[in-house]
Amino acid sequence: MRSRIPLAEHDWNVPRAILATARSRPEAPAMARREGGTGDWRFTTYGELADQIDGFAQWLLDRKLPSGAAVMIMGANSPGFAAAALGAMAAGAPAAPVSLLYAMLGGDLGRLRHVMDRIRPAVLVIEDARPVAAALASLDLDGVTVVTATPEVVDAPHVADLAEVFATPATPAVEASLAALKPDDHANYLLTSGSTGLPKVVAVSYANLAANTAQGVQATGESLRWDGRILNWLPWHHTAGASVLRATLLAGGVFYVDDGKPLPGLLDISLRNLKEIPVEYYANVPLGFALLADALEADADLRRTFFSELRLMLFGGAALAQPVYDRIQKMAVAETGKRIMMTSAYGSTETTAGFLAGYAYTDKVGLGLPLPGVTLKLVPHDDSRWEVRVKGPNVTRGYLDDPERSAQAFDDEGFYCMGDLATFITPGEVSGGLAFAGRLAEEFKLSTGTWVYGGPAREAVLTALSPLITELVLCDENRPYLGILAWPSVEGVKRELGLEIGEAITSGRLGEAVRERLAAHNAAHPMASMRIERAVILTAPPNPNAHEVSDKGSINRRGVIDNRSQDVARLYADQPDAGVIVVAKGD
Repeated sequence: MRSRIPLAEHDWNVPRAILATARSRPEAPAMARREGGTGDWRFTTYGELADQIDGFAQWLLDRKLPSGAAVMIMGANSPGFAAAALGAMAAGAPAAPVSLLYAMLGGDLGRLRHVMDRIRPAVLVIEDARPVAAALASLDLDGVTVVTATPEVVDAPHVADLAEVFATPATPAVEASLAALKPDDHANYLLTSGSTGLPKVVAVSYANLAANTAQGVQATGESLRWDGRILNWLPWHHTAGASVLRATLLAGGVFYVDDGKPLPGLLDISLRNLKEIPVEYYANVPLGFALLADALEADADLRRTFFSELRLMLFGGAALAQPVYDRIQKMAVAETGKRIMMTSAYGSTETTAGFLAGYAYTDKVGLGLPLPGVTLKLVPHDDSRWEVRVKGPNVTRGYLDDPERSAQAFDDEGFYCMGDLATFITPGEVSGGLAFAGRLAEEFKLSTGTWVYGGPAREAVLTALSPLITELVLCDENRPYLGILAWPSVEGVKRELGLEIGEAITSGRLGEAVRERLAAHNAAHPMASMRIERAVILTAPPNPNAHEVSDKGSINRRGVIDNRSQDVARLYADQPDAGVIVVAKGD
């Protein structure tokens, strides 16, 4: 499958193109971030951003780094993060954004050491090193220059002040460096999620970045003004967040950094921003949309502002549950008289960002159709599902210094194997687009030999339990029956049961409501591959430090099961405790 529309002409040299935009509008605001993440908005102009990019690039060129030496960047989204990443690319040094979480997990810092060993950075940029000073002190940083705005807390052989680096006077060497770049040079080293092991390092070229950005802008067309206001929280060490930043800066828009996240304690920051800043475009992961739906239903002022100028919503990172989509569209109609276009950004780190998108209004959540320039290959998996493979100018050539796994990732025709399954929204009708139908890695066998298709099963159970339950994971392979671990929705419980979450749990009302809905689900889906016999309500939120949830808000099923082994044991105990919801006895 491929689009009949060719990929539009575009400049493959992303740092050069962004600098050209910046220099054409030096007084215009480029980025905004609240002081301390929650204070007043502080704006950075395009002129200031260009100066910082130039200064960082010149500083790197003055260091005369070996060819291919990388710049590793850790920290929260900020104008400084953006300038360092673009400055590194302008100097021909691959920018390697890495989650700060890797340095905050404690223990032996195995993931961080693995990443450092793979990337071998010559420069490590950490704007605020205070939260990770102890971790840095435990690393061998000989030969690595740490660039930070807090040099006083860093114990390393080579430390540079970030402000002084940005203030480096640019020379014609920067323009010469930009001109010397080649389309297939490495621009970024991006990490896979590492949910099934240590993360792989994906080598992304300048051509990959530019093609994917052009694809996204071309697909959204007139429905989205990238030169307007963009408010986004998605981290820039993940593909989706970085793609939004690139598109905004290329178009000359204003990027508002949202320091919130769809996690307890951080969601309120995002809601405050959304209540203050009307947006035309809103991107989030499915968990973020589920929590947003709760908040919108509970707050009329938030609803009014959120929908006032909204033209397009986009989800990525995982499949969006149909009930969440339906709730948001119901509120959109109530506020505006019409539904708001919601599309997908289905992709992976290896595809730079999304390569499928929905082009038409629909009542069904789907992945859509290929973006311009993409060729999609669907390999039959069973009677109704297809394995997804892809080829295009946005697809990486492989993993850094890992030829064996690079070869394994592609088939004999050069298509990257996504590891996902899809089905047609309307059977036999290609133009209706694709729907997510599970991950190959999430298909497992019960001890009875029955196969469980994780994606469809989870979607059906989540639909049955909405809006009481926000997220859940299916348990577990080599067990006699299916059980679930589920997180309740505070607002959904309050609306459905008229109780605060604590009282709903302690009184048993929530457990009874879940039992009734699972019984109805089981009546509609009596087969062992779909029937849920037990459930446990989780009160502790997903824990990023235990790899239960990624920085972009997607749930790692294996991480949850491994980290909550005691709860899993409760599901399958011969004599379940009173907190376990027993729906039906196994056959």
